[in-house]
Amino acid sequence: MPIELLKRRFDADEYQRMGRAGILTEDDRVELIDGEIITMTPIGPRHNAAVDRANRTLVGVVGNLAIVRVQGSVRLDVWSEPEPDLVLLRPVPDFYASRLPGPGDILLIIEIAESTVDYDTEVKASLYAAADVREYWLANLTTGTVTRFSAPSGGAYQRRQQHRAGESIAPDALPGCSILVDALLA
Repeated sequence: MPIELLKRRFDADEYQRMGRAGILTEDDRVELIDGEIITMTPIGPRHNAAVDRANRTLVGVVGNLAIVRVQGSVRLDVWSEPEPDLVLLRPVPDFYASRLPGPGDILLIIEIAESTVDYDTEVKASLYAAADVREYWLANLTTGTVTRFSAPSGGAYQRRQQHRAGESIAPDALPGCSILVDALLA
């Protein structure tokens, strides 16, 4: 007779309380995805270098037009609080000190991937599209490409474009802020 396993989903408020209570610490590399606490893979040197390089570039390019958040939480809905590598946020005076940014605050999410390409392409892209995040870029360190996902509808991105080193791209929300693809790769 098969055994039925019951899972306990956590909402974002419970997840935050676990952090405040010390159950989850800053040393725990986890994020809340669809009510489940998911352990994130360790970050290697190439991944760190790509995030740092992208951060430096984005801050210089967007200036005061957006807040650049590095590996910080966003609340997509009651069940999901991922920590994307980089997020461009609408500027607010308190820099989101009073609340986590939600889908309406997000101009662009960027994930840098080396060993998590499939997860970021399937799970993360679906999660972001379902939350109506207008644009998501996946920088693939293995292939040296950036995949741009845009036009979310019905829980999926309707447009998918691939960009290579030497090309420039600009977020749909900030068309005057062109970024070299190379700046997103290690």
